[in-house]
Amino acid sequence: MVTRTSSTSATQDETTGTRIIGADPRRSDGPGPEVMDAATLIDDDVVNATGEDLGKIESIMLDVQSGRIAYAVLSFGGFLGMGTKLFAIPWSALTLDADEKRFVLDTPKERLENAPGFDKDHWPSMADPRWAKELHAYYDVAPYWEQDLATTRDPRTSAGSATTRTGD
Repeated sequence: MVTRTSSTSATQDETTGTRIIGADPRRSDGPGPEVMDAATLIDDDVVNATGEDLGKIESIMLDVQSGRIAYAVLSFGGFLGMGTKLFAIPWSALTLDADEKRFVLDTPKERLENAPGFDKDHWPSMADPRWAKELHAYYDVAPYWEQDLATTRDPRTSAGSATTRTGD
């Protein structure tokens, strides 16, 4: 689920995924930005709210049991792949800027530099509940598994009204 907004100051209370800013929602010339091939997001730039470069999307991690995107893996720093640090970023902490074809992470560069990270050969156990709760707390977003999917706002419904999902 994504929520389209017209500014980067959007609230998170109606979404269980990443927010989308920019792009004309009436466009019908192909997929996106609401539904996209995950592979097209790999190597997308990530900037903070002030426009500082924070890195690129390296991977998108899917929680297979729930069918939700759990994390984007951000690569940051290094040169030609050497010294690059990876960070798991909760999907809901990101905003897709469809006009600029990049993501925005509302985190100062210094905070990201001090965030829990890992290298390409030593990934954390992303299914570990303790690790996941600490990570979501670091980025100040609710864990995706605690977000209610029963009542969501879906702009594809008439007037974007609240819809209730029943057992699929």
